[in-house]
Amino acid sequence: MVDLGSKAPDFHLQGSDGKRHSLKEFAGRYVVLYFYPKDDTPGCTIEAKGFNSRLDDLGVLGVQVVGVSSDDYDSHCRFSEKYGLRFLLLSDPSHMVIKKYGAYGSRGVFGMGTLRKTYVIDGKGKVVKIYPKVSPAGHENDIMKFIRQAMQ
Repeated sequence: MVDLGSKAPDFHLQGSDGKRHSLKEFAGRYVVLYFYPKDDTPGCTIEAKGFNSRLDDLGVLGVQVVGVSSDDYDSHCRFSEKYGLRFLLLSDPSHMVIKKYGAYGSRGVFGMGTLRKTYVIDGKGKVVKIYPKVSPAGHENDIMKFIRQAMQ
């Protein structure tokens, strides 16, 4: 489990761009690492479209948005294309990274799976904010507010 103030665990996962990615490649930048249950479902779509709508604002601040779910590469590609998502989605079908970050557990009537959870990681790889229970609508605005305050 990842705690506030701890070093964020690195990962090596396939991205929606067809390449493998690690946290280390984003060193020096803030990273919004968000975990979500499933591509192209109502809540996950709202959350992804929200981040996409603020991507330019976040980019100006040097922030990288990265989504992680257990969906495979093809699913991520379809999801990204359908909604014009301009940020990276990573595939963790084994739930290894999802579990490492503490974003796996009971989803009530949906059984066990990926929880909607977000981590903000600073340029040195330290976890500076954890959103343990995310409401998809407007989450991107909460992130923007936090990032702006953290950079002051």
